[in-house]
Parts: sequence; structure tokens; C-alpha cells
Amino acid sequence: MAATDKLFAGKIPEIYDRFLVPLIFETYAGDLAERVAKVKPRDVLETAAGTGALTRAIASRLPIDARIVATDLNQPMLDHGAAKQPHDSRIIWQQADALALPYEDQTFDVVACQFGVMFFPDKVKGYREAHRVLKPGGHFLFNAWDRIAENEFAGVTSQALAALFPHDPPDFMARTPHGYFDGGRIREELVKAGFTSISIETRDDIGRAASPQDVAIAYCQGTPLTNEIEALDPSRLEEATQTVTEALAQRFGSGPVEGRIRAHVITSIR
Repeated sequence: MAATDKLFAGKIPEIYDRFLVPLIFETYAGDLAERVAKVKPRDVLETAAGTGALTRAIASRLPIDARIVATDLNQPMLDHGAAKQPHDSRIIWQQADALALPYEDQTFDVVACQFGVMFFPDKVKGYREAHRVLKPGGHFLFNAWDRIAENEFAGVTSQALAALFPHDPPDFMARTPHGYFDGGRIREELVKAGFTSISIETRDDIGRAASPQDVAIAYCQGTPLTNEIEALDPSRLEEATQTVTEALAQRFGSGPVEGRIRAHVITSIR
């Protein structure tokens, strides 16, 4: 993992929330929030909360006496999420590293993480921290994208950028968001962290956007792929976005677009 893979700052949080969240995250947030609600938790910790897509979905499904601590490594992402969320006394927004959580042992009924574990530099350490802060019988619920070949928008984006930068293709998407898809490995690392009851479900869905350009902006300017493109040539971000727009239009058409997305949903119990 490159150092910039975890950096969500500058214009990224606003673009991420405006374009990427409705494109691929909202539907999975609703699914994960339903699973959280079925546990009937009082104390919920969310790691890698980003701009709060899952936070908002969980809050809409939990009673007034619940408590949600939404954390992320990147303060700018939390700032954007907190500004967007109407005041809710149940939600605490706090910067925290999922690999070194600042909470006492056995504090939470649920730890939830929407598409964040792929960014953990040490997966087992992150899982051990989730295990540590969970109460006995507590649930760790998270999701992770399947391989890039099963996620059409991400695949077309990566192919178009590889053609534009043939000598040093940006591979952030395949390397990190879509680089942790092996269910056997996920299960093995959860067992190493102390979890015993583990289920992995693969869920297909459809990503939708008003235009190919919206998808291109989402990926090229609303993720750390921005950092990778600008490291290659800071003057070519708009060119890269346009190249991806054209590739998406060729594949999906120039009007509203739909593409397959696929992810694994994991439930593990302490």
C-alpha cells in the first residue's frame, strides 16, 4: 500500500461525498445498517467512517438511547460528515486510528466498518482492536469490495488510466480498495484476531450515476487515486478525468449509466 492510499484530504472529502457515496456506498450502507440494527446494540463504534454514509444509515435505524462513536483516520472526512449530519446527540465524531483505538476493553456492542478494512496496513492488528473493544458476544460487521473485475466502473477507470499512463499505470483501485477480496484470507485473519463465529456473504448490486462524467469525477477526484495521478503529473488530473469519462461513455453510453458492483459482507462475533 502506498502512503497516499490512506490520504483523504483537500477537495477529496466533498467530491467523495457528492459523487462516490451515491454511486457505490449508499446501497451497501443501508444493508450494513440493517444488520447492525438487528443486533439491537446500545453502544456502536464505527471505524473508517469517512463522511458518514454508514453513520447516517445506522442512526436512522437505532433508538434514541443508542450511542454511535464515528471515527476515521482522516479528520477532514469526519469534518465533512459532521457538517452534513443534522445535530444528533447520539453521535460522537472522533479522529482515531482503527489499529490503535483509544477506548477501554469491552466497551461496545457492535463495531462496524464500511469499506475501510482494505486500508488497514495490518489487518490482524485492526481486527484485534475491534475484538478488544467489543463486549463478550459483540458483533464486528464490515464489508470489503470484491476483485476489480467484478466492479465495472472501477475496472473501466483503471484500464483507461493504464492506457493514459502506460509507463507507470495508477493502480490504487486494484491495489487497495479492490485488493482484499479473498474470503479465505479474511476468515483466517479474523480467526488470528480471536473471532470464532464468522460468516461471509457476497452481495451484488448496481451503481448508478447521471452521467459517465459523474463516475469519472467520483473515482479520479474523489478518492486517493487523485494523489496517485497528481504524483505522476499534477497538470494532467483533468485530462485523466476526461479520458475516463470517454472510456465509460464508450462502455455504458453517454446518458445515465449503470454498472455492476460486488462486495463481501462479513459478520464476526466475539
